[in-house]
Amino acid sequence: DGRLSADLILGKRILSPLGRVSEVCEKIQYLSYQQYLPDSAEAEMEKGGGKGMNSFFAMMSRMKYIDRWALMRNSRNENLSEHSLEVSMIAHALAVIGNSSLGKKLDTGKAAVLGLYHDATEIITGDMPTPVKYYNKEIRNTYKAIERRASETLLGMLPEKMQDSYREIFEKQEEDAYLWKLVKAADKLSAYIKCVEEEQTGNLEFVKAKEQTLIHIRQMEIPEADLFLEYFMDAYGKNLDELTGGEP
Repeated sequence: DGRLSADLILGKRILSPLGRVSEVCEKIQYLSYQQYLPDSAEAEMEKGGGKGMNSFFAMMSRMKYIDRWALMRNSRNENLSEHSLEVSMIAHALAVIGNSSLGKKLDTGKAAVLGLYHDATEIITGDMPTPVKYYNKEIRNTYKAIERRASETLLGMLPEKMQDSYREIFEKQEEDAYLWKLVKAADKLSAYIKCVEEEQTGNLEFVKAKEQTLIHIRQMEIPEADLFLEYFMDAYGKNLDELTGGEP
């Protein structure tokens, strides 16, 4: 999510006192599987008030309670709902750029929808700090397994007739591979924008993250993302008067 290199050193400080990595993974699995993820959709519905209660969108509405950038000192907190909307808009923009400037035929609507739900499982798992999530392969794989279980749990909160349509969003399809690359680029662009905004307030906490995130975006070699930076990023450093055409 754009924070890996800037925060990686913190991962060692966080994980080193916790003992062996396998113990950390077991703890993550226990907390997620036993406390947060029911064995079936039926169990979740019974817990919430009986069969027939479709709680998918009520769960989606809880995105606003999940804060991001937990290890960083924020001048303004960002929640998952805000982030998901921004990623959705940017992913849509990247697909439009691909079509209008690069001669591609991308599904702009699907790009937007994939961006909107790209972190939906964090409603259940929470936003795990990046240095912990990417500390090593074992933890990464454990977290991916938890995300898959969380996806199934959320899909089970939909009426059965709707589940296949949403499964195409929650489970990556081969034909959408490039759209998912755009969503990943949009995710990093959103992180970069957050860093720019924090720096604008005088918060030096995000200076290194900003530098590293921009490097990551460039290394992705996604032409749509490069064009987004060229077309739109300068405006994020402007104040309201400058954005609306008023006197600087």
